[in-house]
Amino acid sequence: MPAFSLPLLLEAFLLLTVLAGFVGLLLRRNLFLKLLAMDVMSTGVIGFFVLLAARRGLYTPILETLPDRTADATYADPIPQAVILTAIVIGFSTQALMLVAISQLSRREPTLQVGAMEEISSK
Repeated sequence: MPAFSLPLLLEAFLLLTVLAGFVGLLLRRNLFLKLLAMDVMSTGVIGFFVLLAARRGLYTPILETLPDRTADATYADPIPQAVILTAIVIGFSTQALMLVAISQLSRREPTLQVGAMEEISSK
């Protein structure tokens, strides 16, 4: 049996998370469940990007002293970390806005089924 490395296994799990969110987005007819599937999918994508950015041998640029500091130490780039943090914040705010919209729609159509809403809008 071949030994799998931990990063490869984590990548596979994160890609399965993205796939599960995408399948849930396609198959579910309830708006709340679609929103939940979108959140699962975005969590998998963000986790995948974090996993890709994490590499061995990189030092955090905010540390002032390192035990084995050399002149040619390799520092991690903070820009991808800031972009991922921004993606998390934007995803959270989008999810909150969509939850408000779904709660307003639930007053008109309590089942939140897409098919029922399409029938109402076609009348």
